[in-house]
Amino acid sequence: MSVVGFDFGNESGIVAVARQRGIDVVLNDESKRETPAIVCFGDKQRFIGTAGAASTMMNPKNSISQIKRLIGKRFSDPELQNDIKTLPFSVTEGPDGYPLINVRYLGESRSFTPTQVLGMVLSDLKGIAEKNLNAAVVDCCIGIPVYFTDLQRRAVMDAATIAGLHPLRLFHETTATALGYGIYKTDLPENDQLNVAFVDIGHASMQVCIAGFKKGQLKILSHAFDQSLGGRDFDEALFQHFAAKFREEYKIDVTQNARASLRLRAACEKLKKVLSANPEAPLNIECLMDEKDVRGFIKRDEFEKISIPILERVKGPLERALSDAGLTVENVHSVEVVGSGSRVPAIIRILTEFFGKEPRRTMNASECVARGCALQCAILSPTFKVREFQVTECFPFAIALSWKGSAPDSQNGAVDQPQSTIVFPKGNILPSTKNLTFYRSSTFTVDVVYADVGGLNVPAKISTYTIGPFQSAKGERAKLKVKVRLSLHGIVSIESATLMEEEVEVPVAKDQAKEPTKMDTDESPTETAPVESGETDVNMQDAKPTGDAPEADNGVPESADKPVQMEADVKVEAPKKKVKKSNVPVSELVYGGMVPADVQKAVEKEFEMALQDRVMEETKDKKNAVEAYVYEMRNKIHDKYQEFVTQSERDEFSTRLQEVEDWLYEDGEDETKGVYIAKLEELKMQGDPIEERFKEYSERGPATDQLIYCINSYRDAALSTDPKFDHIDVAEKQKVVNECAEAEAWLREKKQQQESLPKYATPVVLTSDVKRKAEALDRFCRPIMTKPKPAKPQTPTETPPTPQGSESQGAEGGSDGNPVDVEGNNEAQSAAAEPMDTDKSGAASSPA
Repeated sequence: MSVVGFDFGNESGIVAVARQRGIDVVLNDESKRETPAIVCFGDKQRFIGTAGAASTMMNPKNSISQIKRLIGKRFSDPELQNDIKTLPFSVTEGPDGYPLINVRYLGESRSFTPTQVLGMVLSDLKGIAEKNLNAAVVDCCIGIPVYFTDLQRRAVMDAATIAGLHPLRLFHETTATALGYGIYKTDLPENDQLNVAFVDIGHASMQVCIAGFKKGQLKILSHAFDQSLGGRDFDEALFQHFAAKFREEYKIDVTQNARASLRLRAACEKLKKVLSANPEAPLNIECLMDEKDVRGFIKRDEFEKISIPILERVKGPLERALSDAGLTVENVHSVEVVGSGSRVPAIIRILTEFFGKEPRRTMNASECVARGCALQCAILSPTFKVREFQVTECFPFAIALSWKGSAPDSQNGAVDQPQSTIVFPKGNILPSTKNLTFYRSSTFTVDVVYADVGGLNVPAKISTYTIGPFQSAKGERAKLKVKVRLSLHGIVSIESATLMEEEVEVPVAKDQAKEPTKMDTDESPTETAPVESGETDVNMQDAKPTGDAPEADNGVPESADKPVQMEADVKVEAPKKKVKKSNVPVSELVYGGMVPADVQKAVEKEFEMALQDRVMEETKDKKNAVEAYVYEMRNKIHDKYQEFVTQSERDEFSTRLQEVEDWLYEDGEDETKGVYIAKLEELKMQGDPIEERFKEYSERGPATDQLIYCINSYRDAALSTDPKFDHIDVAEKQKVVNECAEAEAWLREKKQQQESLPKYATPVVLTSDVKRKAEALDRFCRPIMTKPKPAKPQTPTETPPTPQGSESQGAEGGSDGNPVDVEGNNEAQSAAAEPMDTDKSGAASSPA
């Protein structure tokens, strides 16, 4: 099972994996820890990540970046409209009111949703993890900003599905940072809570989280954020400053040229980093636009002056976080600052003034989220045993349900009153489940809405659920239990609806009377506290309507007989009724979300594009192989292989290599994989015989030495007078001698024939022939010379010979320079000598 954490940022992505020794950040193909979150669409394939970043300057209008700012937002969103103005690629409104990214891919115009493009980025990060782990990656944990709406969270889940990933959890980035901070702390207090503020200023947003730590646990006290306050805003301030300056000095408008804008933005980003450590910095760009070289200069004081509107917004999230947590700055023990945008000195000054203490940088500013996600994945995974550490997460938004009553009763003719109740208040623990009780006579709908959309710029309505059809056995209004779940990902959904029908009455025993039933212990939603990962029953019968209408449900006043009777049943120990439960169909409509059929189509489309990319990469590899072979062989036939090829062969082969090289840069520039394979095989038909002759010459000498060593070893052993060979029949020894003589004669003959030939001629004897001869000789001689001595009967008083004596004897026998004592230079030589070397003696020994 894979244990991987993904941090996909607005600008780049980071992958962390859990190993036995801890959490490691994975390197990409360029050995970098951060991978650009860019997808570049070309005429034949896509370039993602580092390859996409390399193609951006050449193909800016088809290079998609900052996808994190686009997913899950309506096209009319003011923030999205501001972002579009600075993006070099085309974004238009789709038929559903959500953005579509328009590019040119495979020679034609194509449109992709931001979710699809995010799926491509996640697929690239997944590939980096798989290459490092050398295993398939499916289960993972993905970091998301705390401000992501329900739709954005669903979009990330869909993108993960497109990439072939299964997120165990969508983890808030600040919580991931807090987990990475706290789990390694061994000095956390057991009783007193240690409050730490985490300030994350990334490329595009600012997030603040206040966490309370105790030994073995982490509790998130509050979240606050500014969705559009990040490092790129400082880049934009510098960009606008220099764009205006160049317009005045050089009479060029870089905003009208996509490539010039990209280059100036990249230069401004570098300039910002220089100003973080230096009081002043220059800006020089060659041939920026209209063949003009531009120069600029700025001091840090001037940079901070033009950034005042951005810096003034930093305090807002800090104040909200403290207020929501119910703390003062004195209650915050320390401040941890992370994120790429946090390196701006002016921000550090503001944080120091606000908290009254210097912010600390004990964590890696860029990698802390990915590491925290990998830790969370390890906690959720059975693969690793992680130190006990409880994470209590809270949800940053208040979620309500709204509904209307069914048809009004005929006697009062009242109009349906829209009602709503906050099911999950702000700060509710993740995950949570609530059971709501409805009384209905027919199919009805329930809307999931944001209780407060201030600062979100999104429609209040999240989704609509249709519950039904169902039929009550008595024909009256039926009682339904509706289960609403706030998942680990922060996604709200109605999981199920259950029809509760009362049947036969059963006498109540004493101990049964003490057991409360769900239907009789429903509480008012205003009195119900959120429950961690548990269920809370809420009686919608008592839910107060949003307006001044009387307390009623479905147009029936609270004083109606049935509701009052049911409430009375709670107080009196009446006979318990048997309840029959049956599931009611629930259909979901998520506004702006992808339906399962569309997700499946996107998965198939991603597979097709990935296949196209793979084919093109393989084609390029084959083309490079042809090119490399041409250059390699051209050098070798005049150097390394010079003696192994005739002059006429060399001239002919050189001419052919030149022809193929010319073809590669002309007609063969854009060919299929099969054509390059065929061209390489054609060249190898001429080149392989030359390489073979060189190889045979290089390997023939060692192989011959092996055979000679084998012949001498066995012959010497057969002719030896050592007592250890006395039990071997003389006729058998003679066979060994004869076999050695035959092999020696064969080798002498072949050697003479080979030495009479020039090096460029086809060899008479091959290395493989010599090796086979040595193996055959070994197979014949080994059984004879290693035959064990016959067993001798021993008397009880007789002591077996000690091995020390034979070792001593072997040491003496080995001093006569017998070739068996010489260690072989390679594996075959050692194998041939193995039976003779067992006791380091001068002759082969058999086991006693």
